[in-house]
Amino acid sequence: MDWGKVIYVFFSLMSLTSIAGFLYEHSAVALFVAASLNLVSTFLKIGVRNLLSAELLASSLVADLHLIPAFIYLQVIGNLEWAIALTIGALIANMFSVGLVYIESSKINDEY
Repeated sequence: MDWGKVIYVFFSLMSLTSIAGFLYEHSAVALFVAASLNLVSTFLKIGVRNLLSAELLASSLVADLHLIPAFIYLQVIGNLEWAIALTIGALIANMFSVGLVYIESSKINDEY
């Protein structure tokens, strides 16, 4: 078992579920947790040399660039609608990232 992969998949899934939690309960704390977990996930993906590592990193960066402005829109500007819209974009990017992880895992399992 590759523990490095377990850790970065864990943080990716935690970020995905935290985003869903924010969309259910519009709390700045939930959005901050989702953005923090996604940043950790992005940092863990830097330097990974897998089949789809560039796509994984790019999708994580897209989610970061949606979650950080969403938090700013929610806390500084006070616009909940824009924060929700940006968070939905991050949710889609994270779902794409999880899909890539599944594809990558099936490709690696086929090689053995």
